[in-house]
Amino acid sequence: MLAEAHLSAIIQSSDDAIISKGLDGTVISWNPAAVRIFGYSEEEMVGQSIRRLIPDERQDEEDEILARIARGERVKSFETIRRRKDGSDIRVSLTVSPILGPDGQIMGASKIARDVTERHAAQSALQESELRLRMLADNMSQLAWIALPNGDRIWFNKPWYDYTGVQQQGLVSGASEPHHPDHRDRAYAKYMDHIATGREWEDTFPLRGREGKFRWFLSRAKPIRNADDEIIYWFGTATDVNDLLEKEEQIRVLLMEVNHRSKNMLSVVQALARRSGSSDPDFLSRFENRLASLSANQDLLVRRGWATIPMDELADAQLGILGPENRAQVETSGPAIDLSPRSAEILGMAIHELTTNALKYGALSRPSGGVVLRWEVSDEGCFSLQWQEHGGPRVQPPESGGFGTTLIRHIPARSLNADVTLDYAPGGLIWRLECEATTARGLAS
Repeated sequence: MLAEAHLSAIIQSSDDAIISKGLDGTVISWNPAAVRIFGYSEEEMVGQSIRRLIPDERQDEEDEILARIARGERVKSFETIRRRKDGSDIRVSLTVSPILGPDGQIMGASKIARDVTERHAAQSALQESELRLRMLADNMSQLAWIALPNGDRIWFNKPWYDYTGVQQQGLVSGASEPHHPDHRDRAYAKYMDHIATGREWEDTFPLRGREGKFRWFLSRAKPIRNADDEIIYWFGTATDVNDLLEKEEQIRVLLMEVNHRSKNMLSVVQALARRSGSSDPDFLSRFENRLASLSANQDLLVRRGWATIPMDELADAQLGILGPENRAQVETSGPAIDLSPRSAEILGMAIHELTTNALKYGALSRPSGGVVLRWEVSDEGCFSLQWQEHGGPRVQPPESGGFGTTLIRHIPARSLNADVTLDYAPGGLIWRLECEATTARGLAS
């Protein structure tokens, strides 16, 4: 009796519906959990067919269950759909076992039904999320991978396998990827250095495709951290930049060719000037120096891909005409600022003109002289460039301005909308230019 009472208490307090039924499907017992799950009271279900809970399209399931029970078989847990009293469907996990009488004959069945609606919804949401992530990973243009905190790769997306032709499972170290032998050791060493320090990684190197050809890829990896800021994974991508690099190389070669041809043209112009102005050596010297300044500016622009030119590089290029002793007499200083190609050409010619004049007449004509070339960018966004000489011969203002004055004053003022001052102070020439920093950078609207 105690055992029966204990068993009854278990059935009554269970969170699962525990139902007994006859071999024809008639409900014999119906516990409180069955009331909560299906909505029918005990009075409404005892003596009724269990088929009341089964949707029409699933009635064959009960036929199969009753047939197996009649053969003494146990129906292991399977998920299906049942219908509540209010007409709504509910997902349940069912286990059905035969009930044996005292004589060992099968007299009915015991059914345990567990509500798995929430679990199934969570699984479906997870599967949907995984499907979306898989769709994203397998249809992105980059080769993607995931690595453990120590850098070992544990997952690759479909494009990685499609490109490399490798179908390798399990842990994959960076050294075993299809790197070019000339880059493998360097790339792997850099990768492991970033893994060890937890820093984001970026590198460019060639990877071998399934056909044996190498293409250049820009690879990056980012650490994925948990709530405690611990690295739990690395997520990496490799982007094919082979075509881009080839186009950049083509552009570089084209620029070099243009540079070469334009220099040839300058040489022709120089030769014509020598023939036409051979009676005026001073003119020829000034003319050739200005051509050299244009050539230096052009070399710098080509090396920088006709992009922005750092002010300090521009100054060094134009002061390159000075010998070591004279170059030591010039002090340059200023913050990093990138000039547009047009601004670099204008300012480069002005600096060149000031340099040659200082060599001939100004501070650089004496060992005791010196020049300070300084540039600044104010908080208000004003760019200023100043050339100040000292220690040279006493300055004598020119009686009239020539083309040199045009180069250092009028062209910068007009082209850069700049305020240009030229002070022939007795102690040393001072030239100063001020304009909007956005104009010098080529960003003005």
